[in-house]
Amino acid sequence: MIASSPPPEAIHPSLWRASQLARGRGRVVDTGYPALSAELPGGGWPVGALIDLLVQQPGVGELRLLRPALSAAGNRPIAFVQPPHTPDGLGLSYIGLSLEQVLRVKAQKTADALWSAEQILRAGSCGALIFWAQYAQASSLRRLHLAAQSSETLFVMVRPLASAQDASPALLRLALKPSADGLTVDIVKRRGPTRAEPLSIPLQPTPVLLSRHARLPRRSPAEVAARSFQTEVVA
Repeated sequence: MIASSPPPEAIHPSLWRASQLARGRGRVVDTGYPALSAELPGGGWPVGALIDLLVQQPGVGELRLLRPALSAAGNRPIAFVQPPHTPDGLGLSYIGLSLEQVLRVKAQKTADALWSAEQILRAGSCGALIFWAQYAQASSLRRLHLAAQSSETLFVMVRPLASAQDASPALLRLALKPSADGLTVDIVKRRGPTRAEPLSIPLQPTPVLLSRHARLPRRSPAEVAARSFQTEVVA
């Protein structure tokens, strides 16, 4: 009788069969959407790794998609780096977050935003980091991915859909497009076989989450300037 060979992941966790989803040993957070979780290695969002959400424009529903995962962060801070607009208190409370829980990092330069994101990941105090970036060099993405690996932070970068053509160290890359009842999700990259058909993910309507008209309370601890937030995160 010929003994069967061990599965690739038993040899090394970075190995998997191309015809199967990888069984990563890292921690994952349930997406809250069974159809999506079933298509992701480990059954959820990978923690301690770079995740790319590629959008036609910011605000198509990325925060609503992440709502269950952000709720799972408990009382840990949630960092928003370079959000397209100001977080709205009413909208955030609808998805289980408070303005006091959100660290909003503003930066005049892309380099400062990247530095801020890296320091947040290395500090490891935040339950999640959402970073809206128009452009990032491959070397910067690798630094952030490496920093994320030393943390237990859910790290998501929201980038333009055109970035799908560029190489990325992200373990997971999803292209998001708005639909009548939520989002259409294409899996651009995952540790497993290619999926040709997009997923339809229904999302519940919410109040506006990010708005150019929203205001933060004066002297709010939730708003932190780039290169000055580190004491806020670790205090």
